[in-house]
Amino acid sequence: MEHRLTEPFTKEKVKAFKAGDRILVTGTIYTARDAAHKRIKEMLERGEAPPFAIENSIVYYVGPTPPKAGQAIGSAGPTTSYRMDAYAPQLLDLGQLAMIGKGQRSQEVMEAVVRNGAVYLAAIGGAAALMAGRIRSSEVIAFEDLGAEAVRRLFVEDFPLTVVLDSAGGNLYTEGREAYLKSIGK
Repeated sequence: MEHRLTEPFTKEKVKAFKAGDRILVTGTIYTARDAAHKRIKEMLERGEAPPFAIENSIVYYVGPTPPKAGQAIGSAGPTTSYRMDAYAPQLLDLGQLAMIGKGQRSQEVMEAVVRNGAVYLAAIGGAAALMAGRIRSSEVIAFEDLGAEAVRRLFVEDFPLTVVLDSAGGNLYTEGREAYLKSIGK
């Protein structure tokens, strides 16, 4: 099934999503990779406000390349998500709504997704130019010294994603593998 997700992003909107659904996101999302996640965790531990409101946020695990003239951003393909697994449960517990990346997640992240009514969305690996073409604006909002790993505020339009982990515990990687094995008689 295909869905459109537009701002304001809410748990009520994502609870209808099921593993395997295609999603087109339009609105503000944020970028953060490992180094930015580490700094956000340290800020939270010191009682400081993070660089963006965590509640109902969507975070894209990406380190984009510099834009060419006339572009909002350079290539912007997803990075491997498991590198953020040490940080994701805390952010989900603080109300983060969705994560965008690629690859499998830890059991702790899967449990936090369900516990918090969140989702994990996969971007198309190897299609960084396609993803960048859906990003209408990009602004560094924190940790500029991290270069490509700085936190950015992006505005995306019809950003194509697939639900991997849904809020009810569905897991596309598990279900997809099981469906394939069944289809070949195993």
